[in-house]
Amino acid sequence: MDTYALLWAATMNAGTVLALASLGLLINEKAGIVNLGAEGMMLCAAIAGFATVATTGSDVLGLLAGMGAGALMAALFGVLVIWMNTNQYATGLALSLFGGGFSAFVGVNFVQAKLPERMQFEVPVLTDLPFFGPALFRHHPLVYGAIALTFALIYFLYRTRAGLVLRAVGESPESAHALGYPVRRIRLLAVVVGGAMCGLAGAYISIIYTPLWVEGMIAGKGWIALALTTFATWRPARVLLGAYLFGGVTMLQFHLQASGVDVPSQFLSMLPYLATIVVLALISRNPRWLRVNMPASIGKPFFPGS
Repeated sequence: MDTYALLWAATMNAGTVLALASLGLLINEKAGIVNLGAEGMMLCAAIAGFATVATTGSDVLGLLAGMGAGALMAALFGVLVIWMNTNQYATGLALSLFGGGFSAFVGVNFVQAKLPERMQFEVPVLTDLPFFGPALFRHHPLVYGAIALTFALIYFLYRTRAGLVLRAVGESPESAHALGYPVRRIRLLAVVVGGAMCGLAGAYISIIYTPLWVEGMIAGKGWIALALTTFATWRPARVLLGAYLFGGVTMLQFHLQASGVDVPSQFLSMLPYLATIVVLALISRNPRWLRVNMPASIGKPFFPGS
């Protein structure tokens, strides 16, 4: 029983990383922008957050630094694709490559660095419950924050005027512009907010989830987060469930290894990415369903008066 409780706890912890990044990318795509630079933004945020905590000893400052790094890179991406009309896919890939190289360069001096001793978080009383205590009530506040953020995003997108405007910009920017909304500024704001959330996910990895810094430590999680938005058909609740699903697959490999399952470790390491490919292949069998849920103007540039 304790083993399964710890497995579920690890699943929630791993899923939080994907949930934070995927929700940020979902905001981008709801506004009609595809940002393939999530991996690079998360890497730069990871080193920014780790370096800040190693220097100041403050986790809060580290997480804010990660968010700032992600937002800054996203703002650069937004200016290029929204105002200068560069190709969204090529620019995103360039951002991802840049982030990988830049984070490796900046992080050379922090490879052997150690963070201050981590604080253990527990929910009083509930943490002593059998199974549910270790499974659900001994997590960092950001784990619960990701859940709260999911419900907040659902409310924002489907119950507020600002959310309706954001979705309108992603569906038909021409119509939104005709109604007097500043489409490009709305898109830029969505991109920056999404970048900050990707940055928070990257900083969470290096400060809380691991905590350490090594080159390339995001290990494809940015790409999985991108796939997860499609897997969830651009619905926040499905993003959260999908994040826990992929987090569980990731943790399953370690559980199987610890249980002595005689399977090559390389195959087990492939499981999260294999699951991503399988899920996307299954979803692609019904393109009509995808088109119904996908923002109509996703990936399409917009210029006022064009």
